[in-house]
Amino acid sequence: MTEQQLPVIVIGAGPAGLAAAAHLLEQGLEPLVLEAGETAGSAVRGWSHVRLFSTWGEVTDPAAEKLLAPTGWVKPDAATYPTGGDWAEQYLQPLADVLGERVRLGATVTGVSRVGRDRIVDADREKQPFVVHTSTADGGEERIFARAVIDASGTWTTPSPAGGSGLPALGEKAAADRITYRVPDLKDPVVRARYAGKRTAVIGSGASAFTALAYLADLAQADDGTGTHGVWILRRGISGSTFGGGEADQLPARGALGLAAKAAVEGGYADAVTGFRTDTIERDADGRLILVGEDGQRLDPVDEVIVLTGFRPDLSFLDELRLGLDERLQAPVELAPLIDPNQHSCGTVYPHGHRELSHPEQGIYLVGMKSYGRAPTFLAMTGYEQVRSVAAAIAGDIEAADRVELTLPETGVCGGAGLFDEPDATKNDSDGGGCCPTPTTVQIGIGAPAASGCC
Repeated sequence: MTEQQLPVIVIGAGPAGLAAAAHLLEQGLEPLVLEAGETAGSAVRGWSHVRLFSTWGEVTDPAAEKLLAPTGWVKPDAATYPTGGDWAEQYLQPLADVLGERVRLGATVTGVSRVGRDRIVDADREKQPFVVHTSTADGGEERIFARAVIDASGTWTTPSPAGGSGLPALGEKAAADRITYRVPDLKDPVVRARYAGKRTAVIGSGASAFTALAYLADLAQADDGTGTHGVWILRRGISGSTFGGGEADQLPARGALGLAAKAAVEGGYADAVTGFRTDTIERDADGRLILVGEDGQRLDPVDEVIVLTGFRPDLSFLDELRLGLDERLQAPVELAPLIDPNQHSCGTVYPHGHRELSHPEQGIYLVGMKSYGRAPTFLAMTGYEQVRSVAAAIAGDIEAADRVELTLPETGVCGGAGLFDEPDATKNDSDGGGCCPTPTTVQIGIGAPAASGCC
């Protein structure tokens, strides 16, 4: 086969990956989607109980809708908010079904390179097709050749640790039986029993942390949840940007979630500890966990810890390619300045496409959540615009690839939040200042809107 006859490999059968396949088909290109899980949208199904803060009108892709239309698929009410499970069952699975054999399940990508060229070799490099190695659960291996590769594998499998230095806290791995890195499904009886009547630390300051705290508060109010209590641990102080854009957010459910958390700061179902960066996790005599900060501050024991400190990309299988990644975010260098939380806290990023997503290695693109590296605030519709542009670029339609076909909602939160607040932002009035604030009581609003951190 000539390179032009080879498929475009898409890694991941999630929202961005399946949309990429739809756009490639629209461009007359043949996609092959490789999904490590046993179902389409396997990562989304991992948070099936969580409701998105984007509506159905904002989480389906136009090219995918065209592909689905002949099957009789009916788009859900555009103004309603799906859960992750709804998204997977009512959109992602039907889309994968339409794509048929173009979606290969249970295929884990273990490496991507150029045929006959490791990352050192320059000679005729760009003339060689890509080679993608995969493995299956039963130990089988396969080698697939491709004209281009779109990595939409996301970041779900690589959550960030509790440790404030980006490394696991000392003792974090040993305490794995009492730590989770996902928003728990408290409707599941087994999971509910794990947290009911317990004292649980929630580490994180984003939408996922808001959601977990709201779930715990609901449990505390239930007949079977008496004694449930949360400890909200923030690495920064509480400032005007902590709770998002509020009423200024054009994604109302996202703004409402932040407003619910803001209203909760007046006492109730959790204690807030600000300016705390976890260094060590110890066990007491009863097996409960004690979090120790970088400054030596020790918190009262907790029964469980929910770590919601973000995600990071798995780049291990791309090691033989020449990627141009920002040294901080591990996002494409041209995209990084638009999303760097050191510079701003905007939940909105100017629409971007193939140019911002390109690398020194031509023909490889990281899209979707993975394109953001370690940065937060990704929106599904951003990913759909990315893959539309990338598919056009691979097909050689640069005019279409450069065109902007998306207007994103504003968050109302922009400018100067940074990863660390100014010194006075972590000051606690009750203790006269300093970097070790006294815990304050936080009321987590009952029934606060749930949200995923990515949509």
